[in-house]
Amino acid sequence: MRFPDALRSQARSCAALGSPFMGRLLMLLADHMPLGTPLRDRIEGWPAPLGPSHASLPLRLAGGLHNLVLTGADPALAAVYPPHEADDARLIRETLAALDRNQAFLLNWIDSPPQTNEVRRSAGLIPAAHVISARFSLPFVLSELGASGGLNLMFDRYGLQAGDATLGAQDPVLTFTPDWQGPPPAATPFHVADRRGVDLTPMDLHDPAQVTRLLSYLWPDQPERRALTRQAIGALQAPVDPGDAIDWLTTRLSAPRLGHVHVIFHTVAWQYFPEAVQDRGEALITEAGARATDEAPLARIAMEADDSDRRGAALTLQCWPDGERRELARVDFHGRWIDWTG
Repeated sequence: MRFPDALRSQARSCAALGSPFMGRLLMLLADHMPLGTPLRDRIEGWPAPLGPSHASLPLRLAGGLHNLVLTGADPALAAVYPPHEADDARLIRETLAALDRNQAFLLNWIDSPPQTNEVRRSAGLIPAAHVISARFSLPFVLSELGASGGLNLMFDRYGLQAGDATLGAQDPVLTFTPDWQGPPPAATPFHVADRRGVDLTPMDLHDPAQVTRLLSYLWPDQPERRALTRQAIGALQAPVDPGDAIDWLTTRLSAPRLGHVHVIFHTVAWQYFPEAVQDRGEALITEAGARATDEAPLARIAMEADDSDRRGAALTLQCWPDGERRELARVDFHGRWIDWTG
C-alpha cells in the first residue's frame, strides 16, 4: 500500500507551508481511507511514484475534494471545510462519505495533475529580472516553461517589498511582502516586449470554471492565496500554448531577437518533466547559449528544488554569452520568504 506514505509525506509538507487543515486532512486520510474501492484501487495501481515530486496523487485528490466544496456540489463536505470548524472524527467521517458519494467525479478528476500556478513565486522572479536588466539593459522576451494559466508571466506587473526596498512595477496590480533577508538588488527598470508560455494542459483563466479549478488546488485554510490569485487573474494578458515544453522552446529559440534579452524561466516545474525531456531541454538551452551574443543575449531563471539540505528552493540565474551561473537566493516554495545572496 503506497498511498498512506504519500499522504503522510504531503501532510507534513502542507503543515510546513502554513496549512494545518491540509496537514490534518491528509493524515486522517492516510489512517482511514478504505481499501477495495475503485478510487483507492486506481491510486494504488498508479504507474508512477505517488508523492509530491512525481504524480502528486495526494494533491490531486485534495484538489478534487476542494472543488466539490467550492462549486457547492457537496454541502455536507463544505460544512467541515474552512472557514467552518470540525473535530477530527467529524472531518474524516464527512470526508469519507464524500469520497463514496463522488467516486465517479474523483476518478475523473485525478487524471489531471495539480496546477496551483502559485503567483507568489513571482517574488523570486522580480529581483532576478532586476539583476538581468542591470547586466544587459535590453527589453525582455519571456518564455515560461510549465506556465499553467500564465499568472507568473505577468511578474513585471507586480510589486515586491524587499526589506526596505521596493522592486518591480511602479504601479503594481498587487504587491508581495515576503520575509526578506539580505541586501536587495538595485531596482534597475526592466521592460517586457514579448511574453509567452507553454504547458501540457494550460488553463484558460478567462473561463470561470477553469478559475474554480485553479482555486481548488489552493489550500482551503489559506484565503490570502486565493485573494492574490484573483487579483493576478484580473490583470492577466499572457498567452499560454498547449504542447511539449522543449518542442515549443525550440521554436521560440530558432530566431534570436536582436536588441532583446530572451529570458527562459520555470518555477517548480522542471522537476515534473520526464528525465528525457529534461535532457533535451538542457541540451537545447546550452546550444542556444553558445549562439548568444551581447546584441541577443540569453538568460535562464530557475526556481526549483535541488539536492541541497537547505530549506526551500534554489533560485538560480544563468546568462549568456558568458554562461555564468549563480545562485541568487533560497526561496520558500510559496514565496513566503526569500533569503537573498545575489
